[in-house]
Amino acid sequence: MSASSATAARARTGGPREDGPGALEHVLGWVLVAVVAMLVTQLGLL
Repeated sequence: MSASSATAARARTGGPREDGPGALEHVLGWVLVAVVAMLVTQLGLL
């Protein structure tokens, strides 16, 4: 058994994928940043 066939036979453990929805996650991340910023300013924490 070579090294490449050993890694191909190994099951995935739920880590990040290379072909994931990168643009959607990027947009949702910035939306989260904006929501947290609005919450901080509304509560007067800044």
